[in-house]
Amino acid sequence: MAVTATTPATRPPTATSRTGAAPVTAALVLLVAALALVDITQGTAAVGAAEVWKAFTGQADPADASVVIASRLPRMTAGLLVGAVLGLAGAALQAVSRNVLASPDTLAVNAGSYFALGLGAAFGLSLPLLASSALAFVGGLAAAAVVLALSGLGAGTVRLVLAGSALTLGLTAVTEGLLLLFPAETEGLFQWNQGSISQNGFDGVLQMAPIAVTGLVGLLLLARRVDALALGDDAARGLGVPVRATRVTAVVLAALLSTAAVTLAGPVGYVGLCAPAIVRPLARRFRGFTKQRGFLPAAGLTGAALVLGSDVLLRALVPADVAVSVPTGVVTSLVGAVFLIVMAIRVRDTAGATATERLRIRSRARFLTVTAVLVVVVIAVAVAGVLLGDSKLLLGDVLNWAQGQAGRTVTFVLDTRVPRVVAALFAGAALALAGTLVQAVTRNPLAEPGILGVSGGAALGAVLLVTTVPMAGSWGMAGAAFAGAAASSVLVFGLAARGGFQQNRLVLVGFGVAIAASALISLLIILTDPFNATKALTWLSGSTYGRSLPDSVPLVAVLAAGTAFAFARRTELDLVSLDEDTPRLLGLGLGRARLGFLALAVLLTATAVAAAGTIGFVGLVAPHAARALVGRRHARVVPVAILLGAALVCTADLVGRTVIAPAQLGAGLMTAVIGTPYFLYLLVRSRRG
Repeated sequence: MAVTATTPATRPPTATSRTGAAPVTAALVLLVAALALVDITQGTAAVGAAEVWKAFTGQADPADASVVIASRLPRMTAGLLVGAVLGLAGAALQAVSRNVLASPDTLAVNAGSYFALGLGAAFGLSLPLLASSALAFVGGLAAAAVVLALSGLGAGTVRLVLAGSALTLGLTAVTEGLLLLFPAETEGLFQWNQGSISQNGFDGVLQMAPIAVTGLVGLLLLARRVDALALGDDAARGLGVPVRATRVTAVVLAALLSTAAVTLAGPVGYVGLCAPAIVRPLARRFRGFTKQRGFLPAAGLTGAALVLGSDVLLRALVPADVAVSVPTGVVTSLVGAVFLIVMAIRVRDTAGATATERLRIRSRARFLTVTAVLVVVVIAVAVAGVLLGDSKLLLGDVLNWAQGQAGRTVTFVLDTRVPRVVAALFAGAALALAGTLVQAVTRNPLAEPGILGVSGGAALGAVLLVTTVPMAGSWGMAGAAFAGAAASSVLVFGLAARGGFQQNRLVLVGFGVAIAASALISLLIILTDPFNATKALTWLSGSTYGRSLPDSVPLVAVLAAGTAFAFARRTELDLVSLDEDTPRLLGLGLGRARLGFLALAVLLTATAVAAAGTIGFVGLVAPHAARALVGRRHARVVPVAILLGAALVCTADLVGRTVIAPAQLGAGLMTAVIGTPYFLYLLVRSRRG
């Protein structure tokens, strides 16, 4: 039912297969050596190949020798080590999970390590390198265990990607909240999270090398058992292989390898995903790569080539003074995003789009009751948002402010607080409506603008404007966000439309676009000046800080028009969400209807992102809760989802402003904390179903 997740050992040798994989391995070794030599000659200092040779032979100027020995050689060695261990970890995880998309990134290992280190830094723990590695190992292993437990083994690619991306979003949101709350204690952690192989001496490499060797030896000793797992659990048990123990051991060793890489260089993204996939076609031609003892070294060498190649490419295309600020992990993440999108296009997708839920009929009285309760809740939350914060006000203060009779202090507070409440209410409503439209059109109950990359594209457009034109107004921000969202949605929905928005392709392409957008956003933040970087980070957390009433005008206009359009086309929404055939039998132009609803969803997402930053999971939670309360008819789902979205984001904004006042957390961080467990619960429920 899902994309076939076949590991190398499960593929029988073809008629053209040869036993000798040694020449290919030798070619990989030569490629890695060539990239390593080129990498040593690159840098900010004017130290080229001739000076490097003199440094090796002891004839170089002391300053040139210092550059080579203290900076470039450690950087190259770190690239070799990081790439190799990530390639090995990805190969092991894919083999034991029987999933071609298993990697330290998709299993949230990197996000778990990032969270653990961020938590330690926030509490003032100053740990040596090995102790930091142990802390990262615990966090990464725990995250991988959660994702594997939720996604199942051999259950297809989409569930793993959904579980991993949801947990990554949640953990990253919490970690970024810690960065904003404890800026001094966590200084430099954001840039570290992008993954850089730059080193100052060999201390880190020498301390991590034994961990890497331990993981490699352990995986090679486990190779025969892993090969047996490829035959199926029952066959492996028949051969005397302890299936559960083998899987657990392999995951622990892979997490250990990933931790060594994370501790040394930060999360260098998607090497563990790409390296095994590049080697996998070789297993069809060379029998030596069909077994793990041949496949693992090849994956390690390919991973080293990917990291060093990315570093070489970066320094060849970008001026040296700029390249030194750009982490290698940004380049590898972009490569991984492209690879994932290409894989999504090429694989045979047999998981058709399904109806969002079974048909449920709710009474009109129930709908009216739910709507009335939600209206009261929204009003109550809005009033609380206006009255509460770092200073508490009374309703009389608000009435005096509305009449222009309030004091200077009350006026200042309400002039800043009321626009925030307005932005939160309407952003939540817009995201909920966008999620409702996307889930109806794709007939995918787990589709959501954030997970499908649309929010990421909008954020990229807005951050590009923030970092280049800091004084841009609300309409400019909305335009930039819409341009980014439109570009990402054309890519996602255009590529996923082949075959009728099938689940696997849609999710994989959306995940790839989200990865690329995140990498480019990180690049912009790193390269801009510190003031713009802080502004962008605060905005990305879903903060309504500093909003004015004019900032919400584009959002209110789009939401009003979108709500009217969705309600007028409610019957078409019902038909589109059913199946492929029914709308056509009733004369509905399915392609035109889908395009119109998706365009509206993109516009709603873009204006919401422009007004309130990146706020995730609202487009998932609100439509699901609405359908559970009032059934599937969109005449009822649309208003209920809008009210739920408004209440959720306004509540998140209120909690973020009050629980740790005068410090603040963005609404996006709070919705991620709420939405991640709910999303994982939906995965568990769908797995049981």
